[in-house]
Amino acid sequence: MSRYEAVIGLEVHVELKTKSKLFCGCSTEFGQEPNSIVCPVCLGLPGSTGVLNKKAVELAVKAGLALNCEIGTYTWFDRKNYFYPDLPKGFQISQVFRPIAYKGYLDIDVNGQNKRVRITRAHLEEDPGKLIHSGGSITNSRSTNVDYNRSGMPLIEIVSEPELHSGEEAKAYLEKLKAILEYTGVSDVKMEQGSLRCDANVSVRPAGTAGLGTKTEIKNMNSFRAVQRAIEYEAKRQIGVLEDGGRVIQETRGWDENKGETLSQRNKENPDYRCFIEHDLAPIGLTQQWIEEVKATIPELPDARRKRLIHEHGLPDYDAGVIISSFGLAEFFDATLKKYSDAKTISNWITGELLRLLNARNVELNETKITPGRLAALLQLIEKGTISNKMGKEVFEEVFETGKEPEQIVKEKSMLQISDEGQLTGIITEVIAGNPKSVADFKSGKEQAIGFLVGQVMKATKGQANPGIVNTMIRERLG
Repeated sequence: MSRYEAVIGLEVHVELKTKSKLFCGCSTEFGQEPNSIVCPVCLGLPGSTGVLNKKAVELAVKAGLALNCEIGTYTWFDRKNYFYPDLPKGFQISQVFRPIAYKGYLDIDVNGQNKRVRITRAHLEEDPGKLIHSGGSITNSRSTNVDYNRSGMPLIEIVSEPELHSGEEAKAYLEKLKAILEYTGVSDVKMEQGSLRCDANVSVRPAGTAGLGTKTEIKNMNSFRAVQRAIEYEAKRQIGVLEDGGRVIQETRGWDENKGETLSQRNKENPDYRCFIEHDLAPIGLTQQWIEEVKATIPELPDARRKRLIHEHGLPDYDAGVIISSFGLAEFFDATLKKYSDAKTISNWITGELLRLLNARNVELNETKITPGRLAALLQLIEKGTISNKMGKEVFEEVFETGKEPEQIVKEKSMLQISDEGQLTGIITEVIAGNPKSVADFKSGKEQAIGFLVGQVMKATKGQANPGIVNTMIRERLG
């Protein structure tokens, strides 16, 4: 492997967050009955012509600006001709010659090293339909149906320069790109629903050389981890072909997640899409004033937010990275901070208990009953000593599930923390009297013995004693 270097370029297809399709009024709602949200325009029936969705143009420009692209003030659509069952017209309406955004870049961080990846273009196009195979994939299916609900959905295709050199870099690029698109509201970027899909162009070359080898295009990768694995496998496969004296063929290969390998799908040695201008649609003219108005709607992006969390709120780099990885988490953090001022404590609960429960329940943040106000109220109860930190975790879980207010849960479960020294004195006296060995161990210098004694008091009070006060009282009693 050290004798070769992988060269990777990514093509990312992103469904735009519009209510209707790119050239017709059909709904973009996901999960409807197959072929139930279609019309003559998105089915490509003879004589049908469409009208461009202005919102899609706005979102495409917004994405381009967030990716540091130049915006084309005069552009148009083209016909990209090829035959495939999911393409009802026999051609795809895309932007081949004049993309709406171009010459951008995205900065990534891999193993502490910063790298700038150039973005060649981001262009508007319509989505084809979706093939539904009877088996697990096209290679082992007896039949295939086509659902045209997705046909005509508004897409932007974001094409990077071939400047990535590992599956790890590709994964970092996709994670950063996904975050930017989510922050700007351009797309819901749900890979499981096909809102974000990635094709990888992979080639290898002798290390230290500047030329490009023959590339293969990898499809059917439905997670960032799958992209990383597929790239790593394909690079090794191509190196093996070259080492055996063979020739890499330019082709499309599909990723088989179960087998952990890429499989040949179709030859692309001489692709010819016979592209030409789509004259049934008017060109797009954008003013600089309108572009600036779109730019003004872009919120604080992940990199800027990370710097603010570190420099203004004192969070460690790790905490900031976890929080800004999701727009929902970042907004949740900021909203909680307005109600409770300790940023690090909020971060600990978000990166700890909140993420633990989200992963355990396999749900999104907006599907839960926890709110910034309820987390802030819980943290205030802990800070006042009303409940212990341990109790707080129990309360948090119930808030997460039920949406009840923390104070209500504390009262219903009689969870008030005992901080009154008068209430604790008798219990501490009994614990000291009943554990002479631990008392002797502590007096002889074994510091860990105090933990056992505190634990016995907590057990006797069913976890309601304030452990800090108990610790102090025992130490005072034992001199």
